[in-house]
Amino acid sequence: MTKQVGLFNKELLGREKDDYPSRIYQEPKQCRRQDPVIHSHDHEKAPLDKALLDHYEKNGFLFLDHLFDEDEIAQMQIQMQTLRDDKRIKDREESITEARSGDIRSVFDVHKLNNSFNKIAQDPRLIRVAEYLLGDQVYLHQTRLNYKPGFRGQEFYWHSDFETWHVEDGMPRMRALSMSITLTPNDHNNGPLLVIPGSHHTFVSCVGETPEENYRSSLKKQNVGVPDDQSLQNMVEAAGITPAIGQPGRVILFDCNLMHGSNGNISPSPRSNLFLVYNAISNRISRPFGQQRERPEYIAARGTIKPLKSIFCT
Repeated sequence: MTKQVGLFNKELLGREKDDYPSRIYQEPKQCRRQDPVIHSHDHEKAPLDKALLDHYEKNGFLFLDHLFDEDEIAQMQIQMQTLRDDKRIKDREESITEARSGDIRSVFDVHKLNNSFNKIAQDPRLIRVAEYLLGDQVYLHQTRLNYKPGFRGQEFYWHSDFETWHVEDGMPRMRALSMSITLTPNDHNNGPLLVIPGSHHTFVSCVGETPEENYRSSLKKQNVGVPDDQSLQNMVEAAGITPAIGQPGRVILFDCNLMHGSNGNISPSPRSNLFLVYNAISNRISRPFGQQRERPEYIAARGTIKPLKSIFCT
């Protein structure tokens, strides 16, 4: 039997058994996903056609174009630049800077800091899709702007968001998704999002205990919650790597357990995306499964949860 480290192997009172234990073993483990990928089944009410739904079920991601018009995209770009250039924003705790250059890497809770992004986050064109795929009313678990400036933008290493949200935030099930809206051209040279198709069907239990207040360093460079080389190699050999490239306004939608990352940007062209994370109301976070203290509200919403209004809900 594989030895466990720490005290986490004791069952938590008042909570069901953890189907996705991570950061408690001395060796990496894998298990099959225990949750549906798509939680709705009435195709007549689906905001996406069957081919797209089948692609998402199999691969764990979609590229959606033409949801926003040119004026909407231009307005998002203006607001993105405004936040990046505002020294008051850079000095806030919601802003994460690059470890080496000091440039802004991410700004969290952008829907609370900017009215335009708040409207985009609640746009029915996005909410309808999230509600259908998750089979529930949804709320914003997390929002952020990711900046990757030219020449100095650092990489985001391979990871499953769910692994972190489960261990560090207490997200119970794989019933969340991200929508990344490209605000600059995302091309092969400026560190686009990279995804491993089909990896969302497997949960990789990572090695390494989580330090207290891990978010203070992990949002700059992730050292725990990182999958092992062999698991990544197996996934890539099975399905390859798909770069999420596209022009401004493309929506890159992906499942919470999809393995993804991005290279550093040594090109002159910046790469900036708006990330919106939708979680099912029934899947709201509770106590972190990793036994750490709760992360701040701007990283993981737990005290400001409310269903988003939509013209559709299954």
